[in-house]
Amino acid sequence: MIIVTGGSGFIGSNLISSLNNLGEENILVVEELNSNTEKFNNLDNLNYIDCVDNKKFLEDIKNNTKDYTKKIDLIFHLGACSKTTEQDRDYIMDTNFDYSKELLHYCANSGTNFIYASSASVYGSGTKFSEDPKNESFLNHYAESKYKFDQYYREYKDRIDTQVVGLRYFNVFGPRESHKKEMSSVIYHFYHQMKSNKIINLFEGSHGYTDGEQERDFIFVDDTIAIKLWFMNNKNISGIYNVGTGESNTFNNVANAVIENFDSGQIEYIDFPKNLEKQYQAYTKADISSLRNVGYEKKFFSLNESVKKYIDWLSQPNGS
Repeated sequence: MIIVTGGSGFIGSNLISSLNNLGEENILVVEELNSNTEKFNNLDNLNYIDCVDNKKFLEDIKNNTKDYTKKIDLIFHLGACSKTTEQDRDYIMDTNFDYSKELLHYCANSGTNFIYASSASVYGSGTKFSEDPKNESFLNHYAESKYKFDQYYREYKDRIDTQVVGLRYFNVFGPRESHKKEMSSVIYHFYHQMKSNKIINLFEGSHGYTDGEQERDFIFVDDTIAIKLWFMNNKNISGIYNVGTGESNTFNNVANAVIENFDSGQIEYIDFPKNLEKQYQAYTKADISSLRNVGYEKKFFSLNESVKKYIDWLSQPNGS
């Protein structure tokens, strides 16, 4: 059995879809059942055994009270509070850090493989993006929770015999993310701005960059799924790895890639929000040498290819 925490979310539902395409349906979804109900639409037409509450799941594996706890082969831990502006530190540390520790303990003690979502936010305001503790810091509580769990895993990794893989996502975009609202990707927002008035709003210059020239490593969700499935099939490999393309693109480039899919459009620059100044990453670019060195060879979609694929999906009647 495969467990997918956060299975109704953006990346989780795309993962389940890909697993279904491979013939895998023995999947248990773990979710905050009292949270945003819109995201559960992502599970429509997907095949899985059941969807259980995240707290109930933790009780089950701790107490070994359900038969299914003896049948778990792999946990994809993707569930988290992903709101980077969340101010309730206790909530975010409980949800992201403490819960992850409990799952790691279970996997280490039961011989269950564990693939979890980390984040490029652990690089803070730095300009070096290799998986080295000296490059790491955090600018908000979300990043702190991801940073602390990576350090926790590193502290105990030599005592763990099963596979544990941390995947540091850079800027992921693609289908099934509409429920994230303001936390949806800029490509999602740019598409809807173009549909509305054919004007894309970008932040004016900040952090030493001119208007719209801040840079990020944008990666299509299909590429992140391919990496997860590769690690699932290479159970002997553990560690923490960047999940980005290894290329950075300016927001101007991204906006123009979206505009190319319309007959016309323009960019307008808006004031940079004061509340984001201290927690904004103006530049990211994944160093993917560690990922390549362990044998992952697949080519990533280019920015224009992935933006077109996404817009084609958004333009369908059921896209959103």
